[in-house]
Amino acid sequence: MSKYSEHRLFPNAEEDALAARLCTKSLQTESPAYRLAYLDQDFLLRDELRPLRLQLELLKPELMQQEAGIEHTVVVFGSARIVEPVKAGKGYEKARLDLDKDPSNPALQTEAAKAKRALDNARYYDEARRFALLLSQGCQTENGCKLVIITGGGPGIMEAANRGAADVGAQSIGLNIVLPMEQEPNPYITPELCF
Repeated sequence: MSKYSEHRLFPNAEEDALAARLCTKSLQTESPAYRLAYLDQDFLLRDELRPLRLQLELLKPELMQQEAGIEHTVVVFGSARIVEPVKAGKGYEKARLDLDKDPSNPALQTEAAKAKRALDNARYYDEARRFALLLSQGCQTENGCKLVIITGGGPGIMEAANRGAADVGAQSIGLNIVLPMEQEPNPYITPELCF
């Protein structure tokens, strides 16, 4: 329950919605125009309401973090393209074996070079994971963790940071965005804090 709702003067949204459903059925009350705006999905999805939807996307995580008792966050930025060392090693090994079969193939040369870069950069995954683990481990209290890792919720460095917190049983936050690809949250975010 929010601090506001403890001392409110007006009915809450659920009470208003219930009261609206109790009205006598008629052509007027069955019309979509009569629906409460916040219960009208078609209305909420109109292009003109994009600013309101964006405001709600900012407000929801803020309120839920307050309710979870999170006082401070450490934001970990990072590339979605960095993979964990084991996966990078397997990718490099495959690219190298493919190149060994046809060493003059320019496409295979490019793939092997990309796989080598991915392997070289994979150490950053481990560094981000270790950083988040140490930070999360150091802020545990009997009432939970007041300092929480927050990421963009995707793969790569973001996944590593959420994973480091999960390694010590700490909460972590993921703030996904809607993209044509990479829209799934990584599996290490605390489910109640995955936005």
